[in-house]
Amino acid sequence: MKNLLYIGNNLSTAKTNVSSIQVLGSLLKSEGYDLRYASSYSNKFIRLLHMIWSCVFNSKWADAVIIDTYSTQNFYYAYACSKVCRLLKVPYFPILHGGNLPKRLDKNPKMSASIFNNSNMNISPSLYLKTIFNKKGFDNVSYIPNSISLDNYKVTPKQFDIIKLLWVRSFSEIYNPLMAISVMKHLKDSGHRVELCMVGPDSDGSLIAVKTLAKELNMDVKFTGKLSKEQWIELSRDYNIFINTTNHDNMPVSVIEAMALGFPVVSTNVGGLPFLIDNNENGLLVPVKDIEAMAKSVLDIFNNEGIRNQISIKARQKAESFNWQMTKAQWHSIFKAN
Repeated sequence: MKNLLYIGNNLSTAKTNVSSIQVLGSLLKSEGYDLRYASSYSNKFIRLLHMIWSCVFNSKWADAVIIDTYSTQNFYYAYACSKVCRLLKVPYFPILHGGNLPKRLDKNPKMSASIFNNSNMNISPSLYLKTIFNKKGFDNVSYIPNSISLDNYKVTPKQFDIIKLLWVRSFSEIYNPLMAISVMKHLKDSGHRVELCMVGPDSDGSLIAVKTLAKELNMDVKFTGKLSKEQWIELSRDYNIFINTTNHDNMPVSVIEAMALGFPVVSTNVGGLPFLIDNNENGLLVPVKDIEAMAKSVLDIFNNEGIRNQISIKARQKAESFNWQMTKAQWHSIFKAN
């Protein structure tokens, strides 16, 4: 098996969920690949230096470099590391993350071309980004979805005596956690019994605003903070509908996980979500920031056993296509060909 240097956010703090570098890195290691990582430094400048140094130091050892590539500041990390890889003639593979990456292509076309045109292959976890990149003229894009180990996700029967909403994400403005509180309020004002549990770390300070709104509206919300995957999966057994309130997104693993657990999912219709959820088939999609539409979709599921059973079954079937046992062959093929 090959030696792989993985460049990405390897931080593990109270403010971060498990990152893709930790999930995919562990899965690749289980297949026999030898991995080294950069970077786990919290200081952004030191992290960048460590990433660049790692590319240089491991250039003779690494058969390939994987680079998690996002639309925000991490974009510049990817640019710097890709440049080093080209100078040292090391094959590199950007993984395309983030629903806002298309905007970055428009904002920085020359830097984008430098990164993506010169890579051995760009890996897109979503058909959404693959489609966007192809339209922008990048033909070297391969679709390999985010992977989960399906054995970790057991479907358990759900009780529908009251509405019990589950929200799992980091508290960040981009994911619009305030909408979850407003949806709960709308449902309660309509005369329904509702519970809401919100799971995740406070990424950018949004948790304070969410708790403030819940208190102002007299909504009794359960906030768990950051939980391990095993912990939130265990907790999820007490809830019956999963909501995803994001303003921008690509292919969120938390939604894939919810589908694997058999949850009927109600999500905003943004970014890569319509490539993951077939509306009225394996989930329900609503317009971004549309509180009333999300509340109505929650009620459609809650009040109709036939709809929710169909969605639950097809959601699980969809999640099976993301099983590592199916996607790992694609990674083997990529590395073998390059």
